[in-house]
Amino acid sequence: MNRKIMLLGKAGQIGGDLCPLLQRLGTVASFGRAELNLEKPEAIRQAIRAVQPDVIVNAAAYTAVDKAESEESLARAINARAPATIAQEAKQTGALLVHYSTDYVFDGAKRSPYLEDDPPNPLGVYGRTKLEGELAIRESGVSHLILRTAWVYARDGRNFLRTILRLGAEKDELKVVSDQIGAPTWSHEIAAATLAVLSQILRGSAGTALRPHHLGTFHVTAAGQASWFDFARAILEEAKGVSQNASWYLSATSGRPLLARRLVPISTSEYPVQAARPAYSVLSNARLAETFGVRLPDWRISLQDLFSTE
Repeated sequence: MNRKIMLLGKAGQIGGDLCPLLQRLGTVASFGRAELNLEKPEAIRQAIRAVQPDVIVNAAAYTAVDKAESEESLARAINARAPATIAQEAKQTGALLVHYSTDYVFDGAKRSPYLEDDPPNPLGVYGRTKLEGELAIRESGVSHLILRTAWVYARDGRNFLRTILRLGAEKDELKVVSDQIGAPTWSHEIAAATLAVLSQILRGSAGTALRPHHLGTFHVTAAGQASWFDFARAILEEAKGVSQNASWYLSATSGRPLLARRLVPISTSEYPVQAARPAYSVLSNARLAETFGVRLPDWRISLQDLFSTE
């Protein structure tokens, strides 16, 4: 059976890693901003009806956490209304919808890993609009997987890894927040986990209805936990052994050597931003492991792999 898979957000961190992997499961029709404007519900409907997909993977999102505070309507259009429209169309065509959400749906008041069923309480516009997207998908009745992840980084795009490498090539001292705790998660591992989960679901659903216990909300993050300070320190440590000719590394540092020699831990209050962040947003991956046998590596191992592989 040659399944048709529709990928939204092909140029994003997760979408970029997903695109080649999804080709193992079927024919992939991939869309980025140039091909599909998610602010326009009718354009979304037309695209889905044209493709007639068996699976829709929505890796597109408005992720500018601070800008969202002043661009609430845009964030809501992409993070809430677009998923609602996608879910409605997926329901009509009988497609399975895979959608990515975030640790920012939680307020960070807990001090043990968040479970999928813990009450959400987002602190800012980004988290609120992502939660609205989740709720719209569930309420639509579509067969779905909502995969919450956190602290996503990649070799490309705008993320903490590349920011630290850029700043490390500009300054000899970096001040980094040390009182926010999460799980840095490589986009490559999220994509691989998605492939493993989808492979099991699609294999088990051939000619039959999707199994209910394989649907719903799952957390997909690296094992372990770290502060932003811990993450920055690990990045600079790994950078010492990276090939100086690696194209992604040259891009991140603009071809300059690292100057950073000192990291200074600071509190959240010493680094004012527009949007509040959860102080603790570690997510439990137990449900993912128990249901699919899928486990992501410890965040430190994944970071080592990113620096050591071509």
